[in-house]
Amino acid sequence: MSRSVELGDFLKSRRGRLRPEEAGLRSYGGRRRVPGLRREELAQLAGVSVAYYIRLEQGHADNVSAEVLDAVARALRLDPDERAHLHRLAHPPRRDAVRAAPRLRAPLQHLLDSITHAPAYVVGHHTDVVAWNRLTAAVFVDLAAVPPEERTWTHQIHLNDDYRERLGDNWPAVARRNVAHLRYRSGEDPDDRRLKALIGTMLERSPDFRELWSAHQVSDLTHGEARIRHPEAGPLVLSFETLRLPGDPDLSRLMLYAAEPGSPYEAALNRLAASSRHLSSAELAATIAATADP
Repeated sequence: MSRSVELGDFLKSRRGRLRPEEAGLRSYGGRRRVPGLRREELAQLAGVSVAYYIRLEQGHADNVSAEVLDAVARALRLDPDERAHLHRLAHPPRRDAVRAAPRLRAPLQHLLDSITHAPAYVVGHHTDVVAWNRLTAAVFVDLAAVPPEERTWTHQIHLNDDYRERLGDNWPAVARRNVAHLRYRSGEDPDDRRLKALIGTMLERSPDFRELWSAHQVSDLTHGEARIRHPEAGPLVLSFETLRLPGDPDLSRLMLYAAEPGSPYEAALNRLAASSRHLSSAELAATIAATADP
């Protein structure tokens, strides 16, 4: 999809979710022909001409100023992530179309291996799991058994039925969060070929992904909660935090999970840590090296 079409679709989707009374406009009742705000109403709120806003919604953004985009964002009541996405759609950043393959520094793997009672892993810029500890595999997905090309959270969330069952009633929230993050990433790296290929694969293979993608939800991944129906440990509720890795441009972030101290979930994690035989990424690499032909 072209950037101009995506810009127009994004603006229409955000305009469609606002009711006149929510935007401070007087509603005269009666049936409206369009959901949400009319383009004329949005232009009035943003302080631009109707013709100017229509051109923007048609994807003509070459000469639009940051001030006008901010005015439109305020009128649409965009949150900070959506506002940043709007600016990137109007003025796409210039980056390499091919990112370097993720490279993991040994100290990062050592850090993961030192975390023995909670899941922890490193992800790349395409939701790819670059490295993980044992509890990541025990709690979420046995990544050692996953083909390398499908070792992304996007693949696992939308195409792995076993993982979907493990997420249970929390799957819709996790799927929305994943798709919103991919929207955010597509704005950051509009020319990234691997990212485009990943999104294209999901659009082709997952009807649920297609529906979520069409909603144009946008958000970065910062922190949150994971809920798992574990077949051995029972229900798990874990909070997670994401840590950027500014010294590793080929990587995206370090993901750390924790159970509430003293909770049944912490006790369940401790039991898994004591009994799990799942492989960490370091153990998998060592196993592959040991079995390789000399």
